[in-house]
Amino acid sequence: MDIARDTFAWLVTGPHPVSLNGRLFPGLPPRRIPVDEVRDRLLSRGCPQATRDAVWAHLVARSRMEGATWTVVAVGVAAPALVSAAARLSHRFAGDAADVHAEVVRGFLDALATIDLRRPRIMSRLRWAAYRSGYAALADALASPTPVAPGFRSTPPHAPWGHPDLVLARAVADDVLTREEAALIGATRLEDVPVADWAAQHELGEWAVYKMRRRAEVRLVAYLRDVAVESDPTDPLLDQVAAAVALARPRTSPRKSPSVTVLRAGAAKKKGEDVSKTGAISGVQECGTHPRSSGPSEGSSC
Repeated sequence: MDIARDTFAWLVTGPHPVSLNGRLFPGLPPRRIPVDEVRDRLLSRGCPQATRDAVWAHLVARSRMEGATWTVVAVGVAAPALVSAAARLSHRFAGDAADVHAEVVRGFLDALATIDLRRPRIMSRLRWAAYRSGYAALADALASPTPVAPGFRSTPPHAPWGHPDLVLARAVADDVLTREEAALIGATRLEDVPVADWAAQHELGEWAVYKMRRRAEVRLVAYLRDVAVESDPTDPLLDQVAAAVALARPRTSPRKSPSVTVLRAGAAKKKGEDVSKTGAISGVQECGTHPRSSGPSEGSSC
């Protein structure tokens, strides 16, 4: 990733930097625009989504047709998103982060050659492809045995608790969450992806996504509490994920509990009414009369 960043900087240095014709894209100035300026404009909050998609469709197409320079340009323009994804994946990883970073770039390059340019949010889909590639590399690294120096006894492999995404993956494996629910929680809770963006990317309604996430989080919190008791109650990651999900759920004001005396009296009264055979309105014996009475009460009918 450092090599790609340095190469991109070299492409925009000097009197003739690699540039785009702004006249081809609505929302950009009508002039030649260096690609580093194009990157900054695409990152601006005020940049329309249509402009982002048009520029990215152009970059991907040129990368496929010409390769080399324009592939480096595509990586350089996407660098802020790729760096963010790589940092999020590796900041809890004690191993060599360069391997994870390389897999993030590889996933991006693979998607660059295959992504559908007719669908919207091209950059968002490229970023997710890069993230999934880095995540797969991280999962493999955490699942491998811990190296042991010669002369020391062997130790069991470290349990796969090194990243919150692995907790979600285990919940999927245990049929607590679906893959879609795990991806939704990971994106909108752990990565701060707006629910509206996630819903649009998956062609779902925003409120339907909110409801799906809430139902999934209820199951996830209960699952994490059970796992913490059964396996390792001191594992800090379980507490972290459970707390993050629980704190994100809306709070409801506690209701005042009824007094014990009133509750017991009400329960006793109800119990007496439910099981009494001789109540005036029971209707169990003699159409509501007392069993010792000679006949039904006046006005009653069987």
